[in-house]
Amino acid sequence: MSLFSMPFDPARDRALVTGAGNGIGRAIALGLVGEGVRTLFADVSAERVGAAVAASKTPDLALPWVGDLAGLDGCDELLAAANAELGEVTHFVHSASPPRREADHALAVDRKTWQEMHAVNLDAGFHLAREIAKRLIAAKRSGSFLFLTSLHAGTPRNLPHYSTAKAGMAMLVKELAKTFGRHGIRVNALVPGAIAAGGFIADASLARHIPLGRLGEANDLVPVALTVLSNKLSGYVTGAAFVVDGGLSLTNWFEAPALEESLD
Repeated sequence: MSLFSMPFDPARDRALVTGAGNGIGRAIALGLVGEGVRTLFADVSAERVGAAVAASKTPDLALPWVGDLAGLDGCDELLAAANAELGEVTHFVHSASPPRREADHALAVDRKTWQEMHAVNLDAGFHLAREIAKRLIAAKRSGSFLFLTSLHAGTPRNLPHYSTAKAGMAMLVKELAKTFGRHGIRVNALVPGAIAAGGFIADASLARHIPLGRLGEANDLVPVALTVLSNKLSGYVTGAAFVVDGGLSLTNWFEAPALEESLD
């Protein structure tokens, strides 16, 4: 049997994906369902999450949940639904994030926008991961968590609420990986580049700064996400950050040098 066949155990594995209504979260949730994993699609939009569930090739494995994760009450409602529908969640993907607006720079972002960005990305991510881990530890079961961070966890983006939230998540991944590892729970980060998906409207001209020559798509992240989530394929990997950006982080925004003359 190939190493890459059956990366998950459909009889055991259960997944919860936040932000599963669109973009990268939706693509990963559909990927998990495609591998036979019963998955709860969580999103703030009933329309989006309904469309995502309907897009599954095996809709009996895709379950919708609609609610706002900006408050802990919403997080607790999601946990209750996950426990009722799935039992122990073995695979947790935190992709939910409020939309970004380029106008919300350091001198313009208001308190509500700042707080909501941190609440959904960081506070909800921590609360959900900790509560899921508690159940797994009590049941003596292993698990795998994946947080969607950003290249801007380490570089400014003129959106301080977004960059600082993602930077916090990047450290949270390391903290949780260190704490949960002894219990067989792995925690990693997926770091997207310029992905034309979800709430990000990418300027096509950005492609000239990407070594692979194009903007990314949500499905570009799915093979890496599933590999990292799989305990079969990545069972000795935790606290790591996997960059999927077409090489964007390699550039300093200058054009690559013309090599033709030097090759003469």
